[in-house]
Amino acid sequence: MSRLRTFIAVAVDRAIRGRLVSLQAALARSAEGVKWVEEENLHVTLLFLGDVDERDVTEVCRTVAKVCAAHEPFLLRVEGVGCFPQAKRPRTIWAGISSGTKELIALHAALEPALSELGCYRHEERQYTPHLTLGRVKHSDNGQALVSALQRHTDWVGGECEVAEILVMSSQLTPRGPIYGVLSTAELG
Repeated sequence: MSRLRTFIAVAVDRAIRGRLVSLQAALARSAEGVKWVEEENLHVTLLFLGDVDERDVTEVCRTVAKVCAAHEPFLLRVEGVGCFPQAKRPRTIWAGISSGTKELIALHAALEPALSELGCYRHEERQYTPHLTLGRVKHSDNGQALVSALQRHTDWVGGECEVAEILVMSSQLTPRGPIYGVLSTAELG
């Protein structure tokens, strides 16, 4: 029985990805020990499903399409930076979403029970917070330098794009990083 590492995502346009890469480069000058997300892999995750049986992937794609058809396209604005779980001990560096947050949360809330019903998703206790992961801190010899760099970029603006579709993605883990593939595209509205 074959399984696919699967997640539901929102893509951002090329211009925003370019600005995100420039931001990563600026932060990298102060942040050692960070594994930066490759440009082609930058996205907003709606839900991470984990390993899904290949036989269930078609039904996952149908379910996502059905849920998305009930939601209208919207504008997504990317701006600001921060980290999880806290500034004193950053583990994940992210770019924020300032416009489109309400719509992303609504999509997450609609997809979660539909995919849970299929047995392909387990509810997470933490609240969903829309963001784009820029990098993961593997080790930091100078965490304060990273925190200072993040504070210098709090007013960073990545731009705005229309979200008209949601992607069902696969993720193959490799020693060089994940390789993503689009399994299906679900139109909004």
